[in-house]
Amino acid sequence: MVDQHPRIVITGLGIVAPNGLGKDEFWRNCASGVSGIKPITLFDASSYRCRYAGEISDFHPEPYLGPKGLRNLDRTTLLSLLAAKLAIEDAQLAITDEHRNDIGVVLGSTMGSVHSISEFDKEGLREGPRYVNPAHFPNTVINSPASQVAIRFGLKGLNSTISTGFTASLDAIGYAMDMLQLGRAKALLVGGVEEFCIQTFLGFYKVGFLATTQNGCPPFFAPFDDKRNGALLGEGAVFVVLESLDDAQARGATIVAELLSYSSQFRPESLYRLDPEARGPVAVMREALKDAHVEPDEIDYISACANSTKVCDEMETTALHAVFNSHTNEIPVGAVKSLIGESFSAGGAFQLASTLGALVQDGGQTALINTFGPMGTSAALLVARS
Repeated sequence: MVDQHPRIVITGLGIVAPNGLGKDEFWRNCASGVSGIKPITLFDASSYRCRYAGEISDFHPEPYLGPKGLRNLDRTTLLSLLAAKLAIEDAQLAITDEHRNDIGVVLGSTMGSVHSISEFDKEGLREGPRYVNPAHFPNTVINSPASQVAIRFGLKGLNSTISTGFTASLDAIGYAMDMLQLGRAKALLVGGVEEFCIQTFLGFYKVGFLATTQNGCPPFFAPFDDKRNGALLGEGAVFVVLESLDDAQARGATIVAELLSYSSQFRPESLYRLDPEARGPVAVMREALKDAHVEPDEIDYISACANSTKVCDEMETTALHAVFNSHTNEIPVGAVKSLIGESFSAGGAFQLASTLGALVQDGGQTALINTFGPMGTSAALLVARS
């Protein structure tokens, strides 16, 4: 980060996860190893060799959001609204007419509208295009959740949706940091969201991405474990409130952590496959460390992308050894996806959420978050405890 830029801090955190609602429950369950992986109930999975996911069971947003205006909103949007509300409350962010133009939303999501598009198209094919419910059409566009968050909470500042696959929520954070440092906003709600549905499940299942039963045994889902045989999908939403250090201090906000640097990269040669040399992850981690003027041996915790697929975990191991050399085995490495599943675009935001818990509860100072995907994207974020 360039020294003259404003320092960017986190003042609020809202989480809707398979293993916890709100930061305190989520942090407590992660520290205790409480898993959100459970049998699938959102659709009948009995005919598939994968029947588990990080599903948010019995999701009822009405007690938190009230019943009004929720009927036509899809699951992705409802998850987003609840996480946003929790983040606003945690940050004690007062949204008034005086400054609502300076507060905006940046959300990472890539497949959030897949289920809504499918259901809308099915209705059109079954009943005819003239008879579809127009109230369901907004759910089919990827920027709808971010827009609905702004509508619900009266935010009139910038509104953006970042759709870069596995790195989307970290990319959203990087974009938001730029906007805050350029003075385009005073505070931003930033995060990621994905919902679990049969359409995304079948997409990943049919390409062999998911852990399946082997010889009658349940799927073995454990990142970096030699017996792992694939990923399990998850869902949820995470929002953080970002603002400059000066603005946060001026309003007396509690500062959770500071964002030190962010780096991202797209490597065309890695498109549709993972690079065994891990050139993308290596480059972004080194760049993030360099920008923050942090040495590898100063990192107290690493949040790994680790989703339990062998090629991903092997690639990440290669990357970590390349960047941290002899310090690799001395730094604790966390894999939050082992407890909540692979939530795609929301994965980086969940990594940040669990990292904040690790820093707050365990007393570490500086952490690195690493994420990447098979579409050529890699991103890294450096964060420090306040």
